[in-house]
Amino acid sequence: MLDYEITAEETQAKLKSGETLTLLDCREPWEYDVAHIEGSKHIPMGDIPARANNELDPEQHIIVVCHHGVRSMNVTAWLRQQGFEMAQSMRGGIDHWSRAIDPKVPIY
Repeated sequence: MLDYEITAEETQAKLKSGETLTLLDCREPWEYDVAHIEGSKHIPMGDIPARANNELDPEQHIIVVCHHGVRSMNVTAWLRQQGFEMAQSMRGGIDHWSRAIDPKVPIY
């Protein structure tokens, strides 16, 4: 079973290697508009219970992203309870991504 958290660096390595995964951004629409990781799927946290089973594949690796990692951990825990066993939260969120991986992604 995967750890509940994955680092931004590990996420970047998986993306660069071409691994098939879903980068799920669970922040609010205004946050996503300010800064997001290219190619991420946006479903606000409040919409995930209604949309997860229709829009996410429970067999796929899902890395959940928020601002600092708190909301994404809550979403990851909920997804795991729903049978999405390959869901992980990106530690430090998009804030850490901006600081450590891609400085072109705005910090807010």
